[in-house]
Amino acid sequence: MTTAVLSLGGNLGDREATLRAALRALAEQGLVAASGLYETPPWGPVEQPPYLNAVAVLTADRDAAGWLALAHELEQAAGRTREVRWGARTLDVDVVTVTADDGTPVRSDDPELLLPHPRAAERAFVLVPWLALDPAAMLPGHGPVADLVAALPPADVAAVVPA
Repeated sequence: MTTAVLSLGGNLGDREATLRAALRALAEQGLVAASGLYETPPWGPVEQPPYLNAVAVLTADRDAAGWLALAHELEQAAGRTREVRWGARTLDVDVVTVTADDGTPVRSDDPELLLPHPRAAERAFVLVPWLALDPAAMLPGHGPVADLVAALPPADVAAVVPA
């Protein structure tokens, strides 16, 4: 058994319906808890519409590669295409962390799945919903999510608004 934290977001089509469908699908895959939905500005160098984001915590008999496979399945079900890095998308699902049953963080240097997610500590759209979901959350190698949120630029945090 492992526990995974997944970040979900989308900014094309019916964003709310897409995220809710993904969360319903996760309910059958070991969903423990999910944040509310948050409207967030786009991240990255490509001009695009705002996102809706959420964070989900799941526990199941999967390894890290299994969580990544589930993320890709959800994206495919939502019609995700990958033309532009950091571009607009119907659904993006990132594996943020995976924790073994004994509480040990799973680390991965595999280019297909870096764990913990290498940019999670910089992303208000991940950290703010995660903190709302779990005030005691920890990002392995970075510390308490509450401290990470406090260290972000206040404008970045304020831009993550409950939907």
